[in-house]
Amino acid sequence: MLSLDKGVLMEIRLKAFLYHLLGSAVIALFVISLVFFVWYPAPLHIATGVITIFLLLLAVDVILGPLLTFLVFKPGKKSLVFDLSVIILLQLSALAYGLHTVAEGRPAWLVFSVDRFELVRANEIDNRNLANTLPEYQKPAWLGPQWVAAVAPFHSEANSNLLFEALFTGVDIAQRPELYQPLSAQKENVQHRSQPLSKLELFNPAGHLEVTLAKHPKANSWLPLKAVNQDMVVLLDDVTVEVVAVVDLRPW
Repeated sequence: MLSLDKGVLMEIRLKAFLYHLLGSAVIALFVISLVFFVWYPAPLHIATGVITIFLLLLAVDVILGPLLTFLVFKPGKKSLVFDLSVIILLQLSALAYGLHTVAEGRPAWLVFSVDRFELVRANEIDNRNLANTLPEYQKPAWLGPQWVAAVAPFHSEANSNLLFEALFTGVDIAQRPELYQPLSAQKENVQHRSQPLSKLELFNPAGHLEVTLAKHPKANSWLPLKAVNQDMVVLLDDVTVEVVAVVDLRPW
């Protein structure tokens, strides 16, 4: 093993740390883009509460790997390749675990149900009846949440069974893909349930509401979006029932 001056060794370790940090940062930027621009498009990252936990895990992962490299790096060290391999493997494993957890909790469907939209995450979908589910609703997309409507069956017995399960298991119709249909098929119901923009004044500061609505001039009505962390507002074009935007406003 080479014998190096402490100052020289510190400089070499610092370079190794910076190279590792740069590589980790590049990977982190890709992961952040995937999570916050594809899986959790704004403001759904707030609605689901993913941002704090995920960024904390990512920051620890990005910083810890380079720090361990700084501690073990020494030219000529016999176990250097093994040590660095273990560090990178641990770092990638932690990143993969965090990414898998975030992927499982990603918004899969934005479902119109009765009088509101509900955000359904991938790990909340009830897959017990996939055989009776239309092909396009059997698997959630990987490129962002999709808009659909869920309609309870007209048969009274089936409807009662759904209500019973919703009460005792927490699985509601919005989580049942066998009940999904295109949002356009429920155009009249959406129009009937949608609310005037003026009602948002009851729940939001006037200044914030005005600025938000100014960004979406096509919106002329809205419906609530029920989410796990923060309920929000879905702005609509009441004529076409086109979803204009999801905005960080309070619906109640």
